Amino acid sequence: MYILSDKKVKWAKNLPVFKIEPIKADLDFSSYDALIFTSKNAVTSLNSYNQAWKSKPLYVIAPQTAKVASNLGGKIKFVGKEKHGNEFAYELLPLLKNKKVLYVCGSKIVSNLVETLNTNDIICDEAIVYETVCINNKKKIKLPKNSTVIFSSPSTIDCFLKNALWDKSYKAISIGHTTEKYFPSYIKPIVSETTSLDSCVKKALELRN
Repeated sequence: MYILSDKKVKWAKNLPVFKIEPIKADLDFSSYDALIFTSKNAVTSLNSYNQAWKSKPLYVIAPQTAKVASNLGGKIKFVGKEKHGNEFAYELLPLLKNKKVLYVCGSKIVSNLVETLNTNDIICDEAIVYETVCINNKKKIKLPKNSTVIFSSPSTIDCFLKNALWDKSYKAISIGHTTEKYFPSYIKPIVSETTSLDSCVKKALELRN
């Protein structure tokens, strides 16, 4: 099975198809009550050029993102239970009512989080702090028949299919329901239980048995 990034997970091989490039934003956090993160890439990209974010309470989508933020000195206020973007937004509604918050994210936003919060008595702005750039291989990637490929974001779908031809013997694992929506019609992914690569690998191993 293949993970389309450099993240090491037992039983899986790495096949990076993208790179993360920080986008430096001139940010003033003083007017915000809290920050929202749904990606560890947003945390590490922001931290590469700005340390002021650590003074604000953080609302994060999943334990993996919380761990990265906490290790960098962030103050975790809430970790999502649902672990999928749109469901996470609804978890935040009672917690952030009448507050002003900043959603720190990448250039490709795939959930309706900002819209959901703004239509439910929360002021939510967004700050784009990174972009995902596809790695362009000179030769097309060709995987063995019956390979399992783990897709962890809409960008991994885009970048993989720019570099490889999909074979009908392959199996696709989607990290979440939001990513699932971005697959072309000829790929029918299986969605992992939670939005973590470990959970995706576990699902792939179950399919083998």
